[in-house]
Amino acid sequence: MKTIISAIDFSDCSINALEHALSIARKSSSDLQMVWVNNPNTTKTILSSDLSDDLLEEVERQFNRLITKYQPEMPDNKLDFVIREGKVYKELVAQATESNAWLLVAGTHGSSGFEEFWIGSNANRIVSAAPCPVITIRAGISVNRDLKKIVMPMDSTMETRQKVPMTCSLARMFDAEVHILAMYTTNVQNVRSTVLSYSKQAAKYMKERDVRHFIVELEADNLATSVMDYARESEANMISIMTEQEKSTSNLWLGPYAQQMVHHSPIPVLSIHAAEINISLGY
Repeated sequence: MKTIISAIDFSDCSINALEHALSIARKSSSDLQMVWVNNPNTTKTILSSDLSDDLLEEVERQFNRLITKYQPEMPDNKLDFVIREGKVYKELVAQATESNAWLLVAGTHGSSGFEEFWIGSNANRIVSAAPCPVITIRAGISVNRDLKKIVMPMDSTMETRQKVPMTCSLARMFDAEVHILAMYTTNVQNVRSTVLSYSKQAAKYMKERDVRHFIVELEADNLATSVMDYARESEANMISIMTEQEKSTSNLWLGPYAQQMVHHSPIPVLSIHAAEINISLGY
């Protein structure tokens, strides 16, 4: 059975992320595992209960409340929870690996009084180290849970095409429309031609799979800003990017473009790792 991981700290942000994960789990017929990580050295809590003074008992109680509330939304699949102990990003990655998850969904800022799981470099580490694609959702972002428009920027790197199959799969689940953005950051003609060529290849892939799509050509001084502006103006509800990892830092840091998207996007961001080898995507 396919599995999705949802990172939980019981803040409004993580519950919002959970609801997005539920929507995708239902459409993809996946089980959903909620994961909370206890770091004994740093975790603080404002969870309170008249029935228990024990943190883990209260966490289990909160999880059972979430299951009671949300399990009816996915009657054909399982909603359960896992409690782990250690560093947050390491334990999330370990659980995703053990569960062979195909997707991890996380809020990028927890405000519940627990350890501030998703701030700064922790969000980078989660996205960078995860064995599967990651959807991140910033605190305070409330968008339609059913995907209707996905923005997919294309650049001149060979890796940019590797996000096409996953983006296409999500679009097919929701009958969403994909906006393929040909992003031009230079006047060098051969680079611009490469960007447009990759965008047309992506469009061909979408057409063969009956996914609604179109290409938009954009001039961009700053890739992240231009993509986010377009997503906002077009009322999209997901942006699909490559993680753009820096290879020199043990793959635990994102490059500046991906960092800007994860931390500042007004809508959820789907981050996909580039394969270590050049795989064929059927173009």
